[in-house]
Amino acid sequence: MTYDIAAPEPAGMVASLSSLGYSLPAAIADLVDNSISVEARNIDVEFAWAGRDSWIAVVDDGWGMTAEELVTAMTVAARGPATSRSSTDLGRFGVGLKSASFSQSRQLTVATAKARGAWHTRTWDLDVVEETGEWRLLHGADDATTAVLDRVRTAVGHGTIVLWRRLNGYHGGDVSEDDERTQKQFYAEAARTESHLGMVFARFLTGSRRRNLRVSGTPVEPWDPFMGNHPSIQRLPMEELPLGGSSVRVEAFILPSAHRLTPEEYGRAAGPQGWLDQQGFYVYRRNRLILAGDWLGQRGMRREEKYNLARIAVDIPAETDAEWGVDVRKSSVVPPVGLRPHLHRIARRARAKAADVLRHRGQVAARTHGDPLSYAWNVRRPDGRVTCKINRSHPLVQAALRPGGNSTADVRALIRLLEETVPVAALRVMHETDTSDDPEPFGGPGPADEAATEVAQRIYESLVSGGRSPAAARERLRTMPPFDQLQGFWSG
Repeated sequence: MTYDIAAPEPAGMVASLSSLGYSLPAAIADLVDNSISVEARNIDVEFAWAGRDSWIAVVDDGWGMTAEELVTAMTVAARGPATSRSSTDLGRFGVGLKSASFSQSRQLTVATAKARGAWHTRTWDLDVVEETGEWRLLHGADDATTAVLDRVRTAVGHGTIVLWRRLNGYHGGDVSEDDERTQKQFYAEAARTESHLGMVFARFLTGSRRRNLRVSGTPVEPWDPFMGNHPSIQRLPMEELPLGGSSVRVEAFILPSAHRLTPEEYGRAAGPQGWLDQQGFYVYRRNRLILAGDWLGQRGMRREEKYNLARIAVDIPAETDAEWGVDVRKSSVVPPVGLRPHLHRIARRARAKAADVLRHRGQVAARTHGDPLSYAWNVRRPDGRVTCKINRSHPLVQAALRPGGNSTADVRALIRLLEETVPVAALRVMHETDTSDDPEPFGGPGPADEAATEVAQRIYESLVSGGRSPAAARERLRTMPPFDQLQGFWSG
């Protein structure tokens, strides 16, 4: 057959690679992938503000490259997804370095050296590519870029430096070095990058072979979405799901509810995106997080506050990338058809367990279905509609409603009880999540204050006048929220 050579036009290809939708943290994570693949022990991400001349660099002490290897690494799609890769290689399509870099800057410079070898430098200048219409990979770098490379070059004498200059969004003519607003935005991106890297590479930041990953000199703290070391975590049985000649490891975790966490633990467990966006599946490929918090398009499963405590780890073998539809940015996956029923089953169970944890927090289940003498409010959800009504069977309510018995003291005590026991937790089970700012009746567990004692006294007297013995009345108070969490005359 006859044919034509239809080579892509460089400017159009650059525009396409620049428009893949990378966020800055995700783009930097792609560079860190390369550093980990070459077994770097120290990886530094540097953000330097200098107005229009601001720059970002990723510096590692990995193997480094020869001049020929550097040219291959700088060539767009020099290695396809079918290329044989080492067990440490986190790449897939061979475009990560270029696509991530072109999405964030107009100039990409890479300097690299092997142990006891010479340094080699190559530069992509997108202005040159667009002006010439040719893929001109420049040797060396201009004086300003060389000065930056010398500044960040590793002391060990080998490794790789990836440097971005003429940054998108910061290289405009109206950006100056004393532009405090833009400078603040620049360093806010550094903070976001630090959080993102701590989530994506958490498994590489712990253990005996952990990497030292820093952002502008600050060590990146690993973020464990599953709170694996917390004593109150619930683990569902781990499953190995067969996929071709390999298997997919799936393990579900139910996190502790807010009242079992300190404020610091609760805030950290929320993750970079917050509780609602961090629920669901976490997909790992060679220990690198690909997808964080998503229900993978499972039918009938959407993000809801009551499932915030459900998180599921999925470890996929790198050789099954095609089956999982891993994209160029390594930020989304589509589960294989054969695994979807199993993932749906595991997710359904984890979601039910997560909702159950919230439902039983503070005996919320009893509050909606329990002893009518215990709770001042009744919360129901008939026909999908939440109702919240005062419990007419409660002794204080009956005392206030009894003909001739609605004394001012009874009414005052009832009003105070209703104010202090608004069923926030029960309503959150119906609608939203359990949060650390749930109001605690009468100030929370411990010795009862004067107001709590007064309300308890009125309930006690109502119980006694209703025919209970003093001992039985005190026993009832001891099991009646919120007095079951308080200490007073009914406790002895």
